[in-house]
Amino acid sequence: MGKIIAIANQKGGVGKTTTSVNLAASLGVLEKKVLLIDADPQANATSGLGVDVEGVEQGTYQLLEHTASALDCIIGTSAPNVDLIPAHIDLVAIEIELVDKVQREYMMKKALGDIANNYDYILIDCAPSLGLLTLNALTAANSVVIPIQCEYFALEGLGKLLNTIKSVQKIHNPDLDIEGLLLTMYDARLRLSNQVVEEVTKHFNDMVFKTIIQRNVRLSEAPSFGESIINFDATSKGAQNYLSLANEIIENNK
Repeated sequence: MGKIIAIANQKGGVGKTTTSVNLAASLGVLEKKVLLIDADPQANATSGLGVDVEGVEQGTYQLLEHTASALDCIIGTSAPNVDLIPAHIDLVAIEIELVDKVQREYMMKKALGDIANNYDYILIDCAPSLGLLTLNALTAANSVVIPIQCEYFALEGLGKLLNTIKSVQKIHNPDLDIEGLLLTMYDARLRLSNQVVEEVTKHFNDMVFKTIIQRNVRLSEAPSFGESIINFDATSKGAQNYLSLANEIIENNK
């Protein structure tokens, strides 16, 4: 059965979508079959893989509404071995629409039941909030990757997220693990970056991935071309970092 990994942090701009898209592409290149689910109304993972967001007819919204099956929502991408369930701005409405539904936290889990065996990894790019969308992702997932930016307020909000994960474990999903904390946007020249790495490693020890994602111009350029970093510039630092992360996750899940 495929492993479902949510990529979550309620802070915006920490590298969630960059990680979702490029980790998916890296796992694909390493010959794993991957499904990426865009569960963020901004739909950046969808456009980041070259899919026209305006043209999306069936995606995460229909999946959670159960008006379309997961199989109906899946589309192929230009990244080898990577499929996508795209998002559209209409996903904004889902939190309101699900609010009075029975078992509203389990909509994604139910929807993925049919296809979990078709993939080695299913990655869910979460919205930058702790609302119903993210709750659905955490309830459906086996584990969660938490990107943390190497910046001043890095640990701010992390306690809140870890508390949310704890309560999801207690109420909805006792099997949810933390796959790891991922340090992103690291700049070796900055003392602050190094302090954050030190602090996070000191506090969380084994929970932190060995791979650190460095600041990389090519990495920030790739989405505007609708390509993963692997397609865009396979020799860049960013591509090497994400391939290293993919290898680390494969190793950890052996």
